[in-house]
Amino acid sequence: MATIDEELAQLERDIRQLKIEYDMYFGGGRKRPPTEVEWRIDLIIKRYAERGGELKSGQRFRYNNLTQTYAKYKDIFRKKMAQKEEGTIQRHFGAAAKAIEEERARSQSNVTGGKAPTPPGVPPVFRVVCSEPAKESQKVDQLFQAFVEAKKLAGEETEKLSRAGFTEFVLKKTKDLQSKKNCRDVEYVVETVDGQVKLKALVKS
Repeated sequence: MATIDEELAQLERDIRQLKIEYDMYFGGGRKRPPTEVEWRIDLIIKRYAERGGELKSGQRFRYNNLTQTYAKYKDIFRKKMAQKEEGTIQRHFGAAAKAIEEERARSQSNVTGGKAPTPPGVPPVFRVVCSEPAKESQKVDQLFQAFVEAKKLAGEETEKLSRAGFTEFVLKKTKDLQSKKNCRDVEYVVETVDGQVKLKALVKS
């Protein structure tokens, strides 16, 4: 049986595939809309809408992002379908998809709260404070997921990132800063600057 993380990864792949296949459909490359992919997506989203209590914070963050993206794509698909039926469709779906991603980033709530709105196309800044990351796996999970999601939105490579390697980095970095700066808490910040994703470790006074 697939794990929650595996199903969320499949959901992300299916949403990406759905966008590609609808692009082909609206562009005349396929005869029918990709209803099978859409059915799989709806099934997973419904399953975890009913079992939300089983999701960890990092998983819930990812699930919410994916469902928001899917909802906006669905709205685009619905409008394109109406245009297709009316014979007024314009074949610029790639630009529409890009606009959706920008709208997703703009409307996504900033996890730190009380901040100025995030610029279009830029994911919100993510912050988490660690003092004993070896005992704070949930925080490290959230940080890793936020880092990966930000890189994906920025179009950066993520395949070489591993949860184990990331955890090792956080453990070592936290220990080094605690030793050198004589502190207990270390704040990790994920932000996108000039199109590049940065991971910062800051000493908390």
